[in-house]
Amino acid sequence: MNKVFPDAGAALHDLTDGAVILAGGFGLSGNPENCIRELARRKVTGLTIVSNNCGTTEKGLGVLLAQGQVKKMVSSYVGENKVFEQQFLSGQLEVELCPQGTLAERLRAGGAGIEAFYTPTGYGTKVADGKETREINGKQCVLEHAIRGDFAIVKAWKGDAWGNLVFRKTSRNFNPLCAQAGKITVVEVEELVGVGELDPDFVHLPSIYVQRIFQGTNYEKPIEQRTTRKRS
Repeated sequence: MNKVFPDAGAALHDLTDGAVILAGGFGLSGNPENCIRELARRKVTGLTIVSNNCGTTEKGLGVLLAQGQVKKMVSSYVGENKVFEQQFLSGQLEVELCPQGTLAERLRAGGAGIEAFYTPTGYGTKVADGKETREINGKQCVLEHAIRGDFAIVKAWKGDAWGNLVFRKTSRNFNPLCAQAGKITVVEVEELVGVGELDPDFVHLPSIYVQRIFQGTNYEKPIEQRTTRKRS
């Protein structure tokens, strides 16, 4: 059960044009930087990417957008990326905007084997256009379908050779959800440890969801909006 790969290139060797990719991260926090760099290097095209956002104009998934590799984005927040705006308005990029909580639940449902669920979020807005609705417990609800991907690219703080993972702070928001909903989940970690070195009580995601894992390198960890207090 050896899941360890030497690097992103080896772990993503069979990701081809047209793939549906679930990308972890929250803003630029917890981005799978090595995987994104590898996809940019290989210039695979026609990608559908599901992610909370699409990075910034020059960082994160925004690099793939700028190179014209992305056909469709499923996101909840897109306000930090001028390339996204340009491609969307020109019709080059297909966009499915999804409320953040709904996006999280659609990914969770995909990993849990739940095909669809009803939620009141989005009822009466464009989010509900073309979707089935019904009243449940006096609330009007929208039917939302689970999301699954051909690949999930995920960043964790620590992981062992079997794929048990520990996430750190904000990066825990969407990375575990993406990992659970990918047919092939590729994880990069800051620290790869031996089996048995992680305290089972502190494992955030068990190895059953992970197919491939590698030790990441050269992390930049950029900050989207640096806000500091003026010195007195």
